[in-house]
Amino acid sequence: MARGGRALSCPMTGLTVLLVTLAAAALAGVALRRRGGVPREVRGDVQRMTPDDLGAELGERATLVQFSSAFCQPCRATRRILAEVAEMVPGTAHVEIDAESRLELVRSLDILRTPTVLILDRSGYVVKRASGQPRKADVIGALGLAIGE
Repeated sequence: MARGGRALSCPMTGLTVLLVTLAAAALAGVALRRRGGVPREVRGDVQRMTPDDLGAELGERATLVQFSSAFCQPCRATRRILAEVAEMVPGTAHVEIDAESRLELVRSLDILRTPTVLILDRSGYVVKRASGQPRKADVIGALGLAIGE
């Protein structure tokens, strides 16, 4: 029963707890990976960004804002994707912001990881946002919402 005032535990209990924990972590990882990079609707107060916030002019029709960091590998691929989309869609600007040098802006926009992409309409209102590397097709779809097509 007890040895030295401690109850003996069954070795199967520890194994069961370990397996359940691993299964839960795997499911959480799959769920986060499926959501990563997918542009989502902005909930709550819709934020507006100005040229002063961006350090660049807004696009005539829309702006793709990318928050990056120096050692972020997915940021490089995201930069290429957003530049290609901005080139494909007339009146669209791509602005990249170094998250580490703009911490106040990052905090005000609740940016938690890089890359994070904000899709702005012509007035600078955030229409959609994506955390993680987005797919080109998802960016084009979200951009269509921003420009009203």
